[in-house]
This record gives sequence, structure tokens and C-alpha cells, in this order.
Amino acid sequence: MNAYVITPPPTVSVPVVGRAERFPVHRIYCVGRNYEEHAKEMGFTGREPPFFFLKPADAIVVADAGQTASIPYPSLTQNLHHEIELVAAIGTGGRNIKAADALQHVFGYAVGLDMTRRDLQGEMKKQGRPWCIGKAYDQSAPIGPITPAAQAGNIAKAAIWLQVNGADRQRSNVGKLIWNLAETIEHLSAAWELQPGDLIYTGTPEGVNAVVSGDTLHGAVDGLVPITVKIA
Repeated sequence: MNAYVITPPPTVSVPVVGRAERFPVHRIYCVGRNYEEHAKEMGFTGREPPFFFLKPADAIVVADAGQTASIPYPSLTQNLHHEIELVAAIGTGGRNIKAADALQHVFGYAVGLDMTRRDLQGEMKKQGRPWCIGKAYDQSAPIGPITPAAQAGNIAKAAIWLQVNGADRQRSNVGKLIWNLAETIEHLSAAWELQPGDLIYTGTPEGVNAVVSGDTLHGAVDGLVPITVKIA
């Protein structure tokens, strides 16, 4: 039995719909600018090659079914943005996975939020520096329970939307992804060996905007458990 000089952190995990077992999280991969209209609102056009950034596993905040999760307004920012996303949970890993085989590697799907300190991200972009500080901070990855793939319905054509305090902010369809999930997995697994427990945040549609303390975010993807998150 191994001994450690400090107590190892607990395993980060997400509940699974209809199961007592939980999904242990290995890594969080996020796809940037993967809906055309969002790319345009961020100042880009066209079908550029997909690109990725990572969040730490312990950025996860579980927004369980029927409950409101609470996250603090983060430090150092005055421009906190919401980004609603379909999340794919990888059940079988692999390298150089072909798009035709990619969905066989998906255990299930969830609704997630890629919370972003937009002002910090923007400043890092201007300076040509990594923008982890804008994306990969504490509690920046709220997520709902994972629905096994067989129970998720036609996820490739599902509506995706987010409301803030009951008013629409983002509303689109997963079918509008520039790079669909299978293509994303093909590109991603060429750069990293995917592992069971990886989560892929697949990108956000147009309508990203700022939230402030006291706001309540309610987001959904048809066929999945919706999430509700309050900015404390």
C-alpha cells in the first residue's frame, strides 16, 4: 500500500442518471469557437481547424437534478461570462480515433457551463500569453448529471439554450456545431490519448454575455438533465 506525504485529494466525480455509481473525472477538454455565430461574435469567421484548451478536473461543480448549485463570483475579474455547452463523457479511451468510430467511445452526455473571466482572457490574448487564467480557474466548470448515451435521444440535433434570471441569452441547436462531436474526438485524440473519465466541453453557441452576483443561470440540452446555477 502506498504512503503519501500529504493526503491525496478526493476523486472528482459526476452523478450518472439512473445509476448509483458515479463518473470519475480524468481531464476536461474544451473546444474553442465551435459554433459559427459565436465565432463571429468573437471576431472570427470560417471553419478554422478545431483548437482546444483544458480545465483542471477540480474546476467541476455538480449542479444536481432539481437543485441549484452555487458558485462564487470569481476574483480578479469584472466581466464574468456564461457559455452553455453540451458535454461528452468518454467511457473508452484511445489515440487516433477515427470519426466513424468516435461515438463508440462516448459513455454519455451532460449539460455544462464554461464560465469565463473574459477580461482576463482578453488581456492574455493581447499579450500573446496563455489564457488559462481566464478559463481554468476554480469552479469554472459547472455540470449536470451524465445521461448514458443510449438514453440521450438524438443528441446531434438537440436544442441547446441558456436563460439568465428567466430571460433567454443563448438558444441554438447542437446540429450547428462547426466540428461535430465525432470530428472533434478524431482531432482531439490525435493530440492526446483520450482516457476513460475525460470530459469534452464541445463549444458554445452565440449569445455569451456577462453575469453578476445574484444572477441565476438555467441551461439545458434537449434529452438531458438541465442545470441551474446561482452566482453567489
